This record gives sequence, structure tokens and C-alpha cells, in this order.
Amino acid sequence: MGVGNTGDNVSNLIDDTRDRLSSLSGQELFALLLLLGIAILLIDLVRRLTMGELALGRLWRYTWNGLVDSLYIALAAIGLSMTYSILRFANFSHGDLVTTGAFSGWAVAWVIGGWGMYGIGELVLFSPTPAGPTGGELGMDVLASPVAILVGLVAAALLTIGVALAIDRLVYKRMRDTGGIPLLIASVGVALALRYIIGVFWTVESHSATASAPIIEDFPDWMWWVPFDRVNLHELTLVLIAVGLIIGLHLLLQYTKLGKAMRAMADNKDLALITGIPTERVIFATWTIGAGLAGVAGYLIVLDRGQFSINIGWFLLLLIFAAVILGGIGSIYGALVGSLVIGLTINVSLVWIPADMNEIAAFTLMILILIIKPDGLLGGVETA
Repeated sequence: MGVGNTGDNVSNLIDDTRDRLSSLSGQELFALLLLLGIAILLIDLVRRLTMGELALGRLWRYTWNGLVDSLYIALAAIGLSMTYSILRFANFSHGDLVTTGAFSGWAVAWVIGGWGMYGIGELVLFSPTPAGPTGGELGMDVLASPVAILVGLVAAALLTIGVALAIDRLVYKRMRDTGGIPLLIASVGVALALRYIIGVFWTVESHSATASAPIIEDFPDWMWWVPFDRVNLHELTLVLIAVGLIIGLHLLLQYTKLGKAMRAMADNKDLALITGIPTERVIFATWTIGAGLAGVAGYLIVLDRGQFSINIGWFLLLLIFAAVILGGIGSIYGALVGSLVIGLTINVSLVWIPADMNEIAAFTLMILILIIKPDGLLGGVETA
């Protein structure tokens, strides 16, 4: 009798499960399959750790690298999302503002760090001659040249802001009423022009910018919680600066009059104009903050990688757009979440796939998530 009841219960459970699955929409079924796939990967990750196929320190390193990458992607993605939310166009020149920050900021850092050692022209133009300077010869690291690197960071933000405001006045402001498509096409032209102006003024070759990063290996007792046996100070500097800027932006948007005006204009530009919000000042602030963050992102990428080229921002642009679209177009917090997902996916996926395919994993995950949530992870809010 008990066996019969058990058989009936199992049969009822199977029938209930079949009914629930048949009632799922295609989108819900796809979401279920995606969650199942993620669960399988997590189980395999635990298996690799327990079987010794993957060292815990290696996994921590992948995770840390993912967080570092997500932070500089986030700085650039937030700026792009702000531009879209206020001006309603996809700015393809944003990646080259990242490149502008990288070149201009490190040119200033080199002038300060190499003053008296080389000529101004060699330092500003990153002279590629055999006798020219290198980041290693100038001692460009956060311990040997902290003032030069800090001033270069500020210069990267200010000079990129100046370039962005000039572009807006010369190009975008004149086309503001033509719609998003003409502005988008114009931004592609601006991107190409800006990139090759940088190439003509500086160099089209990859160039070393910094010395080897200082490493901390002996930690004090109170740092027992650090999961690594060594810490790269350039990476740590990037993390502290990026987190500080993100927190500062959050406070500005939520607790200042400018932030409230920006959020109001992102929600409804016409209503904001009627209620007396100075829209041109808000647009000015949007370009200033967005370009400043892009310039800082470019500068910090070079601090982390040690090298730069005129394509650094262009190659990063796809990841920036992926983060913005994944998080929800027009949402600053969505851009932050999307950047975190992209950065972690690129690095943690190295557990299973070769390094030359890790970006494919990030874009594949983005596509799968957007099939389930077409408006992005935060619901496609079109506000700052």
C-alpha cells in the first residue's frame, strides 16, 4: 500500500512538473535554461577546487582581475550612460575620449617626472627614438613618482573635459535638434578624426608609459583577510580612485541640486525646461562629468597595463557599450552593474576557455541575458 502511494506521489509530481513547464513562456524557459547552465558551471567550479584542478589562489586572482577591469570599464560606461540619458544619442567618440585621457594625462605625468632628464618635446611626445625616455627610466610608479602620477590623473580629466566641450560646441550643439541618428553618425566621424589627430600629434605605435608596478608581499598581521600573497600597488591605486569617484558621483546625483536637475532632465527634458531647470547648464555638467570620468578611465587603464596606443579606447568601446546595454540604457547604476558582470565574466571564464576567447564569453552572456530581459538588468530605466 505504501509502495502504491509512493508511486502515485511520484506520478503526481511528474505531472505537476510537466504542467508547470508547459505553462512557461519561451522567455521564462530560456531563463530557466540559463540559470541551469550557470548552476552547472558553479558545480564544476566547486569540483575543480575540491579535486585540485584549480588552485583557490588562481580563482581569487581571476576574481580580483575581474573587479579591477570592471571598475575602469564602469568609469567610462557611466559617462556614456550619462550622455545618452541627457542627450539621447549613442556617442561613438566616447572611446576616443578615453584615449585622449590616456595620452594627455601621461604626457603631463612624464613632463613632471622627467623634468631635467630629457627635453620637453621628448617627454610630451613620448619620443620613440632609441635615446628617448621610457616609463621605466623615468621611474613612473606610484611609490617613486606619486606627485607626477597624481597631477597626470587630474590633467587627464581636465584636458579630456576641454576636448569634449570643444567637440560639443563645434559639432553636437549645432546638431542637437536633428535627432539621435545624425548625432550618432557624427560621433563616428568625430571618433575617427580624434583618434588620428592623436596619432599624428603623438604616435600610432604602442608605447610603454610606466615602470614595473611596486609589489607588496609582506603584509602586517591586521591584513590577514587579504586573499593574495602579493598585491600590485598600481591595481590597488586604480581600485581606490575608481571606487572613490563612483561614490562621489552617487552622492552628487542623489544629494545635490545639480544631481536632481540632471535626473529630472533625464526623465523628461521638455518638462525640465518648463519648470525652469537650466538645461544648457545640465548639458554642460553632463559633458564635464562624463568626459572627466572617461579621461580618468583611460589614464588608469594605462597605469594598470603599463602601455597605451591610439586604439586603447576604440577596443574598449565595445565592452563599454556592452556594459551600458546589459545594465539598462540610460541608467548609471545599470552601467555599474553591467560593468561588474562584463569584467567578472571576462576573467572568471578563463577557468574554462582560452584567454583569446574570454571577451566572446562576456558578449555571449550579454546576449543571453538580453534575450530574457531586453531592457537590461535594471529594467531599462532611462534616468541617471
